[in-house]
Amino acid sequence: MTALQVHRIAPGVTVQDMGRTGYLAYGLSRGGALDRVALAEGAALLGQSAGLAALEMPGAGGVFEARDDIRIALTGAPMRAQIDETTLVWNASHRLPKGARLTIGPVTAGSVGYLHVGGGIATPEMLYARSAHLAAKVGAAISDGQVLPIGPDNGAETGLSLPTDARFDGGAIRMVASFQTDLFDAETRGRFEATTFTRDARANRMGMRLNSDGAGFQAKGGLNILSETVVPGDIQMTGDGVPFLLMAESQTTGGYPRIGTVIPADLAKAAQVPAGKTLSFRFVSRDEALDAERRHRAYLASLPKLCKPLVRDPSQIRDLLSYQLISGATSGDPK
Repeated sequence: MTALQVHRIAPGVTVQDMGRTGYLAYGLSRGGALDRVALAEGAALLGQSAGLAALEMPGAGGVFEARDDIRIALTGAPMRAQIDETTLVWNASHRLPKGARLTIGPVTAGSVGYLHVGGGIATPEMLYARSAHLAAKVGAAISDGQVLPIGPDNGAETGLSLPTDARFDGGAIRMVASFQTDLFDAETRGRFEATTFTRDARANRMGMRLNSDGAGFQAKGGLNILSETVVPGDIQMTGDGVPFLLMAESQTTGGYPRIGTVIPADLAKAAQVPAGKTLSFRFVSRDEALDAERRHRAYLASLPKLCKPLVRDPSQIRDLLSYQLISGATSGDPK
């Protein structure tokens, strides 16, 4: 089986797919990729299913080597990447030749990048998914020297790119009312919407702390709430009024009051806010949220049609003379 050799890896890199459903009653949340849009982008660039597993790279990537010629795609938060000495375009697909080294450095925007391979990362399934769920100790982070198996690749095309998405710079995040929204009075809800938050450095796949100036956001009777089901996107308010946005590996139940829940269409944008960057929230109606979801799904379905041939920088092409750059012209090789 084709494999990807990991020579060096940044902390916290994991195999992720769409996660697991049906295990909330057993205390296991969905997990899966923090940025599902990135999974769909990689699938479109490689012409394969969005359900295949990829490497999720929070903050930085690593150094990899293909055991055979393979196809790769790079999506999510842009990172510095090279194959040997050739700089790669992000949000695009490329061919990684056997023995060549792929180096992926730190993010230049956003928070989490993704490395996809043709055929998907084929590590063993655990509870019907390949995703590592670190909080539940299902699987583990990738380590130096690990060899990652790759599934059969039925495609051949590379050199495709997608337009750069605008989800990496924070900004306004839409949310709907939760079961406890009414415990926050109108003044507190209005102040929450008017506040610009900064993503704390203390964040992981379970959630992120949101810092702001001024007083906290208190709920009436917040200490009397019974523990109940929570989901990714819920914004819990701790006892001191500091909000926490729950992410893919959130706990399954919680007793903190929730001022609102980020709509699924904006979860990838929320997940990509880097530490120190700002974001804000605004309430939308149920109808607005459903319309946003319809448009979001339509956009994901349209991604294969949005793929365009990658325009390469001639200075980065090692075998430039082998290309027919002008119609009617040849490489000059008499053969």
